[in-house]
Formats: sequence, structure tokens, C-alpha cells
Amino acid sequence: MNKILIALAPMVLVAGCGENANEAAADRMEDNAEANAAAAGPIPVALGLSEAQLLDANLVGANNVELGDVNSLVRGPAGAVEGLVVEVEDSNPERHVQVPISGLTVVTRGTDTDLSTTMTREQLAALPEAKLPVQ
Repeated sequence: MNKILIALAPMVLVAGCGENANEAAADRMEDNAEANAAAAGPIPVALGLSEAQLLDANLVGANNVELGDVNSLVRGPAGAVEGLVVEVEDSNPERHVQVPISGLTVVTRGTDTDLSTTMTREQLAALPEAKLPVQ
């Protein structure tokens, strides 16, 4: 029994390290996005919102159910915002997907500005994993 546990220990450590590496990459991505937003200022970049406003938004679905948090912007070759990297709500381990900007609408309630989609939680979760920065 002890030999089995000793043999499995490196796999558990590697799995844990991979999860920590993904979290660190996600943190770097968010830090870079926030720095870019601060440098860009209040100029609208997509959907009539600034980078900071986009990063502050949640992605909501039908009946204003929160589907995820916007963590970063995805820009095309010309620099236009083409998508958002969204952390899927209640995913464990954290899962980040790329959501196209087309089809999203701005929803303002009081001081909160969110982005609405027609996607369901299942459709959002089925999107391909977003590429996170390696270093």
C-alpha cells in the first residue's frame, strides 16, 4: 500500500503544480489587462465601453444569471477588440474561454455594467480553453 502511495505522489504533485501554474498564468493575464486598461484611459474600445469597463463587467445570460467574469481582451491583427477571455463561473479548476464580442450586448443596472449573451452556461463551458500567457 505504501509503495502505491509513494508511486502516486509525483503525479499528485505534478497535477497540483499544473493547477498552480494555470492560476499564476491567469493572474499574469489579469494584471497585464488591468495595466493596459489603465494606460488606455476612458476611450471606448468595444461596445461603447472602455477597456477598464469591459474588464469590470460580468458575462450574464438569460434572467441575468452570471456566467463568468471578464479577465482580458482579445485583439485582432488590426488591434480591434474581437473577443474577451472569460473565467467560467464556478469552474473548478478555473476555466478560461474566449468569447467573441459579436452578439454581446451591454446591460446597465444602477452602477453595474455587464455584458449579456444568448449563450447558456453549457455553451459557454463548451468553448475552447483560452490560451493563457506562459511566462
